[in-house]
Amino acid sequence: MDRRKILLVAAAVVAILGTALVFLYVQGADKRAEERFETVQVLKAVQPIAPGESIDDAASSGKLALQPVTQEDMLPNAQTTVSELSGQVAITTIYPGEQIVPDKFGGAEAAAEAASPLQIPKGMVAVSVSLSDPGRVAGFVNPGSDVGVFLNGADPDTGQAYSRLLLPKVQVLGVGSTTTTTTTTTTADGEQVQEELPRTLLTLALSQEDAQKVLFAQGNGELALALLTGNTILKMDKGASSTTLFK
Repeated sequence: MDRRKILLVAAAVVAILGTALVFLYVQGADKRAEERFETVQVLKAVQPIAPGESIDDAASSGKLALQPVTQEDMLPNAQTTVSELSGQVAITTIYPGEQIVPDKFGGAEAAAEAASPLQIPKGMVAVSVSLSDPGRVAGFVNPGSDVGVFLNGADPDTGQAYSRLLLPKVQVLGVGSTTTTTTTTTTADGEQVQEELPRTLLTLALSQEDAQKVLFAQGNGELALALLTGNTILKMDKGASSTTLFK
């Protein structure tokens, strides 16, 4: 067989192999496309489900329906019935079109905690205090910040003014809206001057004992916060007064 015939046979074999490979690839692509767009029925919300609303009530009021989704879009643990979640309530708002999954349902206690805008640490209470801009570190205190609480007050027996650390470390839960209050001061000449000052509500996480201290202090002096860093350590001491200021 001469060189030309050998080349022709080789070319024919290559063409046949190429055609076979293209055929197999197309078949595989078609199969992958079918699997990708193959749909299954899952339970979806068709109306909003509010936090605290039970899955059973949502189903009975027509807020759920079986709808098709592709295999690719189906969420892990997507439900097809309400049986596994019966008795549980939504812990967050579920919007129309969302697939029903166990992660968004729980007991009534979990729903109450999720619905609360404040995540209060276990065993503590939330207490709000009204502070001036300097008292809240000029607005640098945010939810999640750790702060020290100071009291500027006066000794009830001597009338001597002091500034003293009240609580060395407290977590800030929330920062509320700012309002303007009017204060009246008397100058050295006896003249009364009115001044408008912004004040902001800050909510702190406190134990019962510390909450009592803060509420009493707020009614008998002026509170101020000190923003803490990760390595800040505040220590309780006698504070500063006119007799100790320069010692």
